[in-house]
Amino acid sequence: MISRNRSFGDRGEALVCDYLKKKGYRIREKQWRSKVGEIDVIAEKGGVFVFVEVKTRQSNAFGYPEEAVTERKRQHLMRAAELYCQLKNIEKPRRIDVVAVIIGGNDLPLFEHFEDITGTS
Repeated sequence: MISRNRSFGDRGEALVCDYLKKKGYRIREKQWRSKVGEIDVIAEKGGVFVFVEVKTRQSNAFGYPEEAVTERKRQHLMRAAELYCQLKNIEKPRRIDVVAVIIGGNDLPLFEHFEDITGTS
């Protein structure tokens, strides 16, 4: 049985995929897992591979979703992105983004897209 939190997170990831597609991104993979961590969404736009961490919340009551991406999490994302590129022989530019999603009540979801959170592209 899928946990309630996992199901909620999966919903957020699906919404983010739709959001990214509307912004011209091509979704390459979802929920890619490796020994060093998971990448929620791998997309491509304009020849740049974009590794996306999705943070979904029902409200900002306990802080903004993007605040959950700690320095430790950034390091895991960078290692996972590097491993993905090695395994797939990808030599294109890349970056790591965070998309924060608030799904509250019956309102439309709110998205906040933070590009290149590592500043290394």
